[in-house]
Amino acid sequence: MSGAPALLRAKPVLVTGGAGFIGSNIADRLAAEGHDVHLFDALSRPGVERNLQWLQQRHGRKISFTRGDIRDEDCLAAAAREASAIFHMAAQVAVTTSLVDPREDFDINVRGTLHLLDAVRLSGRRIPLVFASTNKVYGDLANIDFVLEGERYEPADPTIRAHGIGEDRPLDFHTPYGCSKGAADQYVLDYARSFGLPACVVRMSCIYGQRQMGTEDQGWVAHFLIRALEREPITLYGDGCQVRDILDVSDAVDAYMAALSHIDAISGRAFNLGGGPGNAVSLRQLMRHIETIIGREPDVRYSDWRAGDQRYFVADTRAIRAELGLGRARGWREGVADLAGWLAGERGLALGTSPTRLRIPA
Repeated sequence: MSGAPALLRAKPVLVTGGAGFIGSNIADRLAAEGHDVHLFDALSRPGVERNLQWLQQRHGRKISFTRGDIRDEDCLAAAAREASAIFHMAAQVAVTTSLVDPREDFDINVRGTLHLLDAVRLSGRRIPLVFASTNKVYGDLANIDFVLEGERYEPADPTIRAHGIGEDRPLDFHTPYGCSKGAADQYVLDYARSFGLPACVVRMSCIYGQRQMGTEDQGWVAHFLIRALEREPITLYGDGCQVRDILDVSDAVDAYMAALSHIDAISGRAFNLGGGPGNAVSLRQLMRHIETIIGREPDVRYSDWRAGDQRYFVADTRAIRAELGLGRARGWREGVADLAGWLAGERGLALGTSPTRLRIPA
């Protein structure tokens, strides 16, 4: 976006969920490139206040902030009307939470997204919008045959094994979270078709990296690292052989920025984004890598599979990389090691030692 049109320089870029993990990284990149950024966030998740403070300290007046809930239609519309472009990252992001309170999950993910789309539609301006969706829209992939090879599941189909799950895969919503994100995903695409909104959808696999505070049901790479660093047990649901493609957040931000820059060419389309086959790792393999990073074996325990759990998901990223000219993704081993170092520093812990807190000068 360094060559962004003057319009983007005249009005702030709105990032809903801008104090969250990916949102704060997008906001940081935007501000570093000279854009004014308006963060819209309810600050409802643990740790996000630290992300907000970090952005304000780094970028000063480039960052403005509204504490708001995307279910508040008037507040959200006021922010949207003044935006030059929108990254819609705000969401209820946990499958487990959706199973506890599916109505709230719907209100945030579907109704909140519809509020935003209507605000853009009624603004009278062509405001570009990039929406953060999820690979959960493809369901549990139960009709794909998998084989267990060592410590990881692999597709029996050689094409899927080579490239991953493509955008031509039929949608198959599982769990309230999958339904709500899938419905929002489809609303964004339909508003592009029906009303000409310049909008696209990014269906993400597992993103990890700095500013990820890590909870069990969201930000699980960081969560595993935090538990291991603090000598707390890690619970793997299923047998630990499930495979995920993981992508460093810096690569994800590259994709989001490129999507905005190419919005006229890709409007109305959905793209899969993840680490791809080159960054596909089973949970057991990740545990072994964590052991090499921290210098001791993590305390790993196992529990039953959960609703909607996928034994395998690897994104076919050929479409998004070709359309947006993305470079090669960072290798997962290096990226996870860097995240471990950042998390240890945030918590005053030393890698490869006991969880005794480091003394940090005041």
